Amino acid sequence: MLTLLGTRGCHLCDEAEVLLQQVAAARAIDWRYCDIALDEALVERYGTRIPVLLADDGRELGWPFSLLDILRLAA
Repeated sequence: MLTLLGTRGCHLCDEAEVLLQQVAAARAIDWRYCDIALDEALVERYGTRIPVLLADDGRELGWPFSLLDILRLAA
């Protein structure tokens, strides 16, 4: 499972979400969106870095990332 860290109103987060939707349409990947504004610790850690894509194993992918980058992270 991949987790997209972002917040509503962030145009870069919207772009990252579109990329994830495209990858998910072509491959069987599970992902979820996490709004960091709902968690103070996440705001402190990622507030200036979003969007960030997290893998379950702790790997992080910072913006900008591509479709290929997402596929590599999901592998």
